[in-house]
Amino acid sequence: MSENSRRLAEQIQSGGGALAGLASQRKQCILVVDDKLDTLLLMRELLISRGYNVATAQDAEEAMHSIREDKPDLVLLDVVMPGRSGYDLCRELKEDPQTRLIPIVMITGLSDRTDRIRGIEAGADDFLSKPLYPEELFARVKSLLKLKQFTDELENAEAVLFSLALGVEARDPYTGDHCARLATLASNLGRHLGLDYDSVLALKRGGYLHDIGKVTIPDEILKKGTQLSPQEWEIMKQHPVTGENICRPLRSFRRVLPIIRHHHEHWDGSGYPDALAGDDIPLLARVLQVVDVYDALTTARPYKPALGSEDAERTMRKESQHGKWDPDLVHDFFSMLRMRKAA
Repeated sequence: MSENSRRLAEQIQSGGGALAGLASQRKQCILVVDDKLDTLLLMRELLISRGYNVATAQDAEEAMHSIREDKPDLVLLDVVMPGRSGYDLCRELKEDPQTRLIPIVMITGLSDRTDRIRGIEAGADDFLSKPLYPEELFARVKSLLKLKQFTDELENAEAVLFSLALGVEARDPYTGDHCARLATLASNLGRHLGLDYDSVLALKRGGYLHDIGKVTIPDEILKKGTQLSPQEWEIMKQHPVTGENICRPLRSFRRVLPIIRHHHEHWDGSGYPDALAGDDIPLLARVLQVVDVYDALTTARPYKPALGSEDAERTMRKESQHGKWDPDLVHDFFSMLRMRKAA
């Protein structure tokens, strides 16, 4: 890993400016959705006069096409439209992980409290009432675009961390696509266990980021393999804590942090860094741990051949009986693999 990458990791770990100002300085795009052409044109001209890029749509289908093409930073959405209503479109956008962070302002001539409650239930971020007043329009737009810019900065910071993690992986030529495999296996197991969307997403992120703390470990230790001296082993054992500190500035990684810190704990308390045992080890960390062990066993390394899935299962079940891994999760994992193979 280059010295620049190490410095970046240290900046992130200290909560420094490496996470700030990452959003690109492009013109922000607003999508206006209204079936009345005169209202559409008026809002378009007002927003263009303030320097925004503006896309327009007159119904839900056209709006969805525009969202896929233009990737707007904000949607101004009329409630009453032909076909699907603004409520329906808002709900659809907020339920889709790809679009749920786009702020939506619902525009309505309806002042009934019930209509506003319907908008809130659909996920609207704000409301504007007709007739529109330019000063109010500009104020609401400016406020929500600031929020969207902050969200974009967080997403870009996440991208930096993922790139850093893949850079760590690239230092070991024998791991191949280890992180991608773990992300897939862990999220699949999470879904098999019936975990909620945010937990499954955390497992996917954890698959990529679990070893990010190794960015600070020198190559002579990281690439040495299993023959580490006691002093070198103590350095290696710090990587989960370092990884947790690197990722802590991002609040969106709240569920990922226990995975990073605790994926080397053992069911019998013999692991590190905190010697947690049994159910004291966070569930998501145990899930990632099971798939990490499986991937290690089934991947060839210079000092060992790859095991087949059946041999890996026998090994992991035996080790779980001796206190290494959560026996229930080991059972669930291989049940999932058999189900997927039979499908």
